[in-house]
Amino acid sequence: MAMATFVWQKPVVLGRLVLPRLILNFKVGTRVLSSMAGKNPLMFDKAYVGGKWTSAQDGSTFEIRNPSNGELLGSVPDMKAADTEAAVKTAYESFKTWKATLPKERQTVLRKWDELLHKNKENLAKIITMEMGKPLPEAIGEINYAASMVEWFAEEARRIYGDTIPAPVKSKRIVTIKQPIGVACMITPWNFPSAMITRKAAAALAAGCTVVLKPSEDTPFSALALAELAEQAGIPAGVFNVVTSSRTSTPEVGKVLCTHPLSAGISFTGSTPVGKILMKQAADGVKHVAMELGGHAAFIVFDSADVDLAVQGAMVSKFRNTGQACVGSNRFLVQAGIYDKFCAKFAEVVKATLKVGDGFQDGSTMGPLINERAVEKVERHVKDAVDKGAKVLVGGGRHSLGGNFVEPTLLTDVTTDMVCTQEETFGPLAPILKFNTEEEAIAIANSVNVGLASYFYSNNISQAWRVAEALEVGMVGINEGLVSTVETPFSGWKESGLGREASKYGIEEYLQMKSVVFGGI
Repeated sequence: MAMATFVWQKPVVLGRLVLPRLILNFKVGTRVLSSMAGKNPLMFDKAYVGGKWTSAQDGSTFEIRNPSNGELLGSVPDMKAADTEAAVKTAYESFKTWKATLPKERQTVLRKWDELLHKNKENLAKIITMEMGKPLPEAIGEINYAASMVEWFAEEARRIYGDTIPAPVKSKRIVTIKQPIGVACMITPWNFPSAMITRKAAAALAAGCTVVLKPSEDTPFSALALAELAEQAGIPAGVFNVVTSSRTSTPEVGKVLCTHPLSAGISFTGSTPVGKILMKQAADGVKHVAMELGGHAAFIVFDSADVDLAVQGAMVSKFRNTGQACVGSNRFLVQAGIYDKFCAKFAEVVKATLKVGDGFQDGSTMGPLINERAVEKVERHVKDAVDKGAKVLVGGGRHSLGGNFVEPTLLTDVTTDMVCTQEETFGPLAPILKFNTEEEAIAIANSVNVGLASYFYSNNISQAWRVAEALEVGMVGINEGLVSTVETPFSGWKESGLGREASKYGIEEYLQMKSVVFGGI
């Protein structure tokens, strides 16, 4: 393989884009060949299995492009079923020794991994911005969040407790112990390509499981960078493995992860339809299943709310990551008494604070969508709403930058028969509906088949309790637009998933309880 060394020069300014310019010199190595990859020492073009940088058995690769400008970032192995089977077997062999390590030993290497994430956060963040487009400051924030998961579960490794249970007869003693499930297989998304990995993998490793990870085909470089730092932290060969595959090969790879006899379970973050397929595949082997699936969050603003605070929360909940977040708000329900005031203030802040642009451009607050399909979905939702009577308050179409850039969009006079209120947009579209009563708002919020998160703003404490308990979701933000923290259980109701991530409950997904009964005492 060839590796490039780079010399950075003054950036080239093209309109509203700032593009890096550099000179390449090639030599033998293992890193990615791409001008956009720059001097980044954490860009690797091989999968990582058994502590080795590995190609696909058939030699095939697939390309990764920057969604901001279409530039080729590099290629990685397009692994298939046979490659994945080998990775699962490798992880199982490593599990035999990793499960026997002391919790304190696992804590030590996870702490080191956390330290390395912080030490290398600039390079890790640059990879995120190159792969999926979010502004660099936001990408740095993601790395801090990803590292917090590693730190948290490093501590949780030493807090895996069993119970003593009073026996029914004097001659017996009953205890329970918790043990790792085995090889934990994972499929992670592109929208938070580092944080979604550590939220799963750190918990599994702390529990004593080994990991086979299949990252999104759009963002494999972030996963490979984490693998490199895991190795540097002292995580043994075969304990953390990364299998890369294209969109075409992903179904066969996913099937192996769900059905292989040595796979103990599957953890998936992604769409509800794909999650259902994986659950069906895992059912035959009665695997452990953890699913973090689609959302369609309601953001409710009651008449008693502080409108300025509500708009502040709406900005975070809607436009973070260009609206590409499963817990992001998709339906804004505003009570009639403050509807016009909220809409006007929301539009004012959107126009004043959001700057669409390349993620490396200074001042950019909103990057591109991940691909053309995502852009077309936003356009379809806007057109359907406008055709049915909605009014465009802000934005409404593609941005002048072209490509995958779209305008932040606010729609008013939205009704529940519009597609944008019935399915998740996953883009910077905020449809605003008017309601009259608390009961009406709850009914609209609960009318969908998913239930990941909801948000509402109210200064009525009785109402706060009533609405929080009535909303059919796993997470509720009250006068708060951001619910994701390492301490908070991350989970969904209805078709938004099964299981818990983060918090003290996250490690339980990778543990199984055993009852031990002593007799003859």
